[in-house]
Amino acid sequence: MIKRNPYIANIKAGYLFPEIAKRRREYQAAHPDAKIISLGVGNTTEPILPHINAGLVEGARRLSAAATYSGYQDEGLLELREKIAAVFYRGAFGADEIFISDGAKCDIGRLQLLFGAGSPVAVQDPSYPVYVDGSVLIGAAGGWTGAGYAGITYLPCTAENNYFPDLEKLPENGLLYFCSPNNPTGATADREQLAVLVRAARRTGTLIIFDAAYAEYIRAGALPKSIFEIDGARECAIEVNSFSKPAGFTGVRLGWTVVPRELAYAGGGSVNADWARVTGTIFNGASNIAQYGALAALESEGILEMRKLCDFYLENARLIREALSRLGVASVGGDNSPYIWARFPGRKSWDVFAEILDKCRIVTTPGSGFGPSGEGFIRFSAFGHRADVEEACRRLAQFG
Repeated sequence: MIKRNPYIANIKAGYLFPEIAKRRREYQAAHPDAKIISLGVGNTTEPILPHINAGLVEGARRLSAAATYSGYQDEGLLELREKIAAVFYRGAFGADEIFISDGAKCDIGRLQLLFGAGSPVAVQDPSYPVYVDGSVLIGAAGGWTGAGYAGITYLPCTAENNYFPDLEKLPENGLLYFCSPNNPTGATADREQLAVLVRAARRTGTLIIFDAAYAEYIRAGALPKSIFEIDGARECAIEVNSFSKPAGFTGVRLGWTVVPRELAYAGGGSVNADWARVTGTIFNGASNIAQYGALAALESEGILEMRKLCDFYLENARLIREALSRLGVASVGGDNSPYIWARFPGRKSWDVFAEILDKCRIVTTPGSGFGPSGEGFIRFSAFGHRADVEEACRRLAQFG
């Protein structure tokens, strides 16, 4: 019989979010009358707004006529790639440097194919689980040790270092996954911090995979929304982004990845050319319907709708942060990010998760699921209906 891929065996049993769902089901079964409110998974809840939705409808309509029907679009619609370059990057990239995907998470997983099992990997700690799990699946990391995966360099991001890692610990000639605004901490790197990051990457031969999926939540004008606002980043970074959180496309699935032409391997080969080859081989492009929705999102009215949607969730975040403050719970995030990172010193994250669920009937996310430095923290997500968030804030008073 065929053998199993040995790297799959190295993955820690139970992905974080299915485990949360399992515990919620168990609690609901034991308390069938309980109305549980979720402030856990980062899944949008509000309807797609009218102008953007009309773009999706138009995309579907075009498929019904021979004159406007379209099939495979491996790298994505040219018009959309040009529009992304114009709106998000002020024309700094050509269409051939922007690749449309079925979501940022999917590309984050696929990008490891460019580098294989031999490349060292570093991550912010805590970090989004797919950075680590994708590295394990490709063989760039070993098995679970109880305090992280073997072979992964964890760069602690804590209150003591203002949630920005010590880059002196970067491995030479490897990958660094970096997310800003960060999931889960909600911390957003400023311009000087990103300049330090780029300098460190160039000094050590590190390639940064920069996750900017929450960039449209940034409201402080001085904070960068893209790594490519920093000089030198084109020679050391790939940026991944998404329409999921700003446009409500979590169920539509559409994102993009920017791979600059200047980006090269140690031997001088083009990373851009290889990414075009990889995506053309294993991916036939994102839904054309979704891409027409994205085109509508990048028109002036669509941009206003995205801002309105992000502002809605940021107001939810403000309410949650204030409710935690009334309890005396210290937290970060929630100002330029839809996540609030709440600190419970000396306590296990899963224990706090269980207590909040039992006392308040609110589902959260235990920080330890994001890495060793997440122990003692809980992530609150601002993705929820306003009435549910307000009710959750009232219930949190019972936690004190």
